[in-house]
Amino acid sequence: MQFGVLLGDVPGTLDPRDQLDTLLRQAAAAQEAGFALLTIGQHFLYGDVRWLQPVPTLARLSAEVDGHVRLATTVLIAPLHEPVLLAEELATLDIVTGGRLIVGLGTGYRREEYRQLGVPWSRRVARLEEAVPLLRALWSQHEVSAAGPTWRLAGARPHVRPLQQPLPVWIGASGPEGVRRAARLGDAWPIGPRLELDEVASLLAVYEAERVTLAQPVGLQPIRREIVLGPDEATARERFTAMTSVRYAQYAQREIATTGGPPPGQESAAAMVGTPGSVRRQLLQLAGELPVGPVIVRAQWPGMDASDVAAYLSELGREVVRPLASACPTRTAG
Repeated sequence: MQFGVLLGDVPGTLDPRDQLDTLLRQAAAAQEAGFALLTIGQHFLYGDVRWLQPVPTLARLSAEVDGHVRLATTVLIAPLHEPVLLAEELATLDIVTGGRLIVGLGTGYRREEYRQLGVPWSRRVARLEEAVPLLRALWSQHEVSAAGPTWRLAGARPHVRPLQQPLPVWIGASGPEGVRRAARLGDAWPIGPRLELDEVASLLAVYEAERVTLAQPVGLQPIRREIVLGPDEATARERFTAMTSVRYAQYAQREIATTGGPPPGQESAAAMVGTPGSVRRQLLQLAGELPVGPVIVRAQWPGMDASDVAAYLSELGREVVRPLASACPTRTAG
C-alpha cells in the first residue's frame, strides 16, 4: 500500500521564503516517513491565500527527493491553459524530474478564475475534452495538426517530448459524467477527499464500466483521505476538528461544492480518524473492498508550522505508512 502527500496553500501573510522552506522540509519529511508521491494543485488569483504554481515548484522539489518518489499535479486547471505551452512545460518537467511526473488535469471549481482569465465558464468541459487529446499528441507525435473549436494547429512539430511514453494522465471529476470523462481521457481518476465511501464505490463502478467498454485497463485509482491519529477515538476526533475546521470553512467561501458533505469542521466518514490500530484497519478494509491507491493525505493545515507538519508526517510514517508498506489490496480492478 502506497501513500502520497498533497502540498497545499498557506496564508498570504506568510513570507514566501518561509513557504518554500516549509515545502522543502515537508518533502524531506515525507520521504523519510516512507511516502511515495508528492502532489500539488493549482489556483490563480487566490486572494489572501497563496498557492505556489505547480510546475516550477515540483521541478524544485524533485531535486530534494530520491528517484522512487513520484511527483504529480493534482490538478492543473487545463481549460485555462493554451495546450502547446502547457504540453512543453509538462514535457520539460518530466525531463527535469527524471521521468517521475504524473499529470493531473481538471476543470477547477472557481468561476472567478475563469472570469479573470477571460475563459467562459460554460466552455470549461469542452475545452478540457479538446485539450487532453491535443496534449497527448504533442507529447508523442512528430507532427501535429488539429482543427478544434478552440485551438488549431497546422503541421506543428513538437521539439520537447517527455521521457515517459506515454506520460500518465489523471483526470479529476466528482460526478458520474465527469468520471466517465476521466475514464475516456485519462489513465486514472483521482478521488476527492469529500466523497463518502458509498459514493466512491458507486462512481468507481461507473469508471470501471466505461474503461471496460473502451477495452482499456482499469487499475487502482488514487484517493484523497484525511488521516488523523490519536491515543483514543475521542482525542483523534478533537484533533481532526482542530486541524481542518478553518480550512473547510475557507473552502466553502471559495465556491467549492459541499452539497451532500458534512458541515465544515465536522468529522466526515471520508476521513480516517482514530487510534493507529483503528486507522490501519480502516485502510486495509478500504484497500480490500475498493480498487484504490495510493492514499493521498494533506499534511499542512492552518496553524501548523514546518515542525508541526514534519511531526505529523513522521507519526503517519511510523504508525501507518511503514506498517502498511507490504500490504496489498485483496481486490484488483479489471
